[in-house]
Formats: sequence, structure tokens, C-alpha cells
Amino acid sequence: MSTTKPQAISGVYAGAEAAIMTKYPSIACTGLGRMLGQLYGSIPQMKLGFLLFALPSAPLAVLIYGGLKLFGVRYVLTSQSVQVWSSLTNRLHKEVSLNEIDDIQVQQLPGQASYKAADLVLLSSKGASLARLSGITRAEVFRQNILETRDARLLTASSLATIDARHA
Repeated sequence: MSTTKPQAISGVYAGAEAAIMTKYPSIACTGLGRMLGQLYGSIPQMKLGFLLFALPSAPLAVLIYGGLKLFGVRYVLTSQSVQVWSSLTNRLHKEVSLNEIDDIQVQQLPGQASYKAADLVLLSSKGASLARLSGITRAEVFRQNILETRDARLLTASSLATIDARHA
């Protein structure tokens, strides 16, 4: 008979870091991609800019996209942090603990609106920038996921502290 207790959520262990979500930036994270986005949005009537400019610029957009997949980054939200990794390798560039994040600003640069993308700036309690996640599509959704994960982490830590205080 086994003496180990089952987990409350299958595959998730208390204290262990678990990946929740991975986002890859769009070509809106590059200057050339934002320039194409401005070109696409240059004619406001019925998105005519997309019809006129998308096909001729498609090879350039594909080249940028391929370059990002080979040499770019990916953003990983875990149960304990937000991490910036190389796209293809397992090289960690930056890690920000969820405990450090006080707020997240959404900043949409010119040309990113065409891709429904924006940059997320992770801020500390003192207003200092901890990290910038560039060219995130549907940035508001990813922002909300980070904030909800942070809040869940803080509530869990508070509950564990209360439980530990009872045993002391």
C-alpha cells in the first residue's frame, strides 16, 4: 500500500515550478515588422493597406518570422516566475520572480496595432522596469494571466504561512 498522498491538482506539486503558458513574440517585436505594420495600416478604408501591401511584402515578413523562430526568444510564465528563453535552445536570458512584479504596463508601439500586439513592461513596487516583453499578440490576455498567477502565488504563500504558524 502506498503511503504518499495524492496531489490536489494532477501533475502540480507544492513548491515545484510548473510551466503555465508560453508565448512567442510576433514580428511586431522588430523594427522592420513594425514598419510593415505601419505600412499595412496606412490606408484606413476597409483595411485596403493589407490588400495592397501584404502580398508584395510577404517574403520579407516570412524572413523576419523565420529569423525570430531561429534566433529570437520565447516568454514562459511559470507558477513562480516570468522567464525569457532562447527560441530553440535551452538558454535562459532573464527571469523575474512573480513576487517582484507589482504592475504590468501595456505599451503599443507604432505599427504593432496591425498585428494586435503590444509590449508588456513588468514593473516593481518602486516603479522600476524589471523586464520588457516585446511584440506579444493579445498582450492584455497575457498580462491578465501573469497577474492572476502572481495573485494565486501570493495567496498560496499567505495560506502556507498561516498553516505553518499553527504547527509552531
